[in-house]
Amino acid sequence: MRGKPINGKAIFVLCLASFLAGSLFTSRVSIYPPDNKDQPVPAIPNLAALKHDCDQKRKLVEGSSRDILDEVRETHEAVRSLDKTISTLEMELALARTTQNGGSLGRATNHSLQKAFVVIGINTAFSSKNRRDSVRQTWMPRGAKLKQLEKDKGVIIRFVIGHSATPGGVLDKAIDAEDAENNDFLRLKHVEGYHQLSTKTRLYFSTAISIWDADFYVKVDDDVHLNLGTLLSRLLQYRSRPRIYMGCMKSGPVLSQKGVRYHEPEFWKFGEEGNKYFRHATGQLYAISKDLAAYISVNSPILHRYANEDVSIGAWFIGLEVEHVDDRSMCCGTPPDCEWKAQAGNMCVASFDWSCSGICKSVERMKEVHNTCGEGDGAVWNVPLP
Repeated sequence: MRGKPINGKAIFVLCLASFLAGSLFTSRVSIYPPDNKDQPVPAIPNLAALKHDCDQKRKLVEGSSRDILDEVRETHEAVRSLDKTISTLEMELALARTTQNGGSLGRATNHSLQKAFVVIGINTAFSSKNRRDSVRQTWMPRGAKLKQLEKDKGVIIRFVIGHSATPGGVLDKAIDAEDAENNDFLRLKHVEGYHQLSTKTRLYFSTAISIWDADFYVKVDDDVHLNLGTLLSRLLQYRSRPRIYMGCMKSGPVLSQKGVRYHEPEFWKFGEEGNKYFRHATGQLYAISKDLAAYISVNSPILHRYANEDVSIGAWFIGLEVEHVDDRSMCCGTPPDCEWKAQAGNMCVASFDWSCSGICKSVERMKEVHNTCGEGDGAVWNVPLP
């Protein structure tokens, strides 16, 4: 069915209405912007000023980043220092409890102990007088200078020795006379003997911490050349850290065969034949912080002693939260090794011959090593100790 057609008049009216509506709309909305000559035109920004502003903002951001990093670093140092303080206080508390409970440590309170930065114990024997003299004539100050070093720098140096199997005998009297002349011995309640080095070392640390309140305690052999100033500089880097065990870390074979040097009677504890020891500092020279020396003193009765002293020390620390610092400058060779390193600006802390576990023929060669590889007598006095 088709619709009814629209007449012409209706079409005309519809077209006219559409035309009027379109005219009205276009008169109100124009596609052209108004022509207003009084309105200011926005200025084009100055590119140089914009660049300067961006540079300033970038510098501010970078400066803020550096400040934040500095704050983080300072916070980290403060936390580490606090950790060391807590560790030291814990050891002091343990020492106090041990003494209060009838322990025989003989330790005075911190207020009555002599303050020091480092105590250096030189392990020696009755037969080693010539070695001791070679040390006194080279890297170890004597007499008034030794006392001044203690007073000005807090550096205590002593030859460490016990007594003979016959107390008051010829050997002990000889040491008494030498000590009266030089005043540089620390006497231990210990019977001297090569196979008792672990016991002697344990007693050294326990005795030293009962006399001196130091940041570090060092053990060195009497046939090793030492640069005191370089040693102090190394120790200063770790002064704020707790539980420091520093030396030339090694891991030698466990020797099960009887009759050989460094034989380990308890080799079976280290696993199968051919195994190596855990990492530990070589025995010629090593340093430990005060909290570890206190740990040895507190636990002395139950610390197991192996045949080799350096293994014993390493065993006492292997299960603790200890920072092992492997410093290869503490085990340089004798000339030309230490000489080349000194010429390159890498001064050695200590020099010795591995083949002799010390300087070979040290009595004759200590002065040669000192003249070639020594840091100079004034170096130790120039180390700034806070």
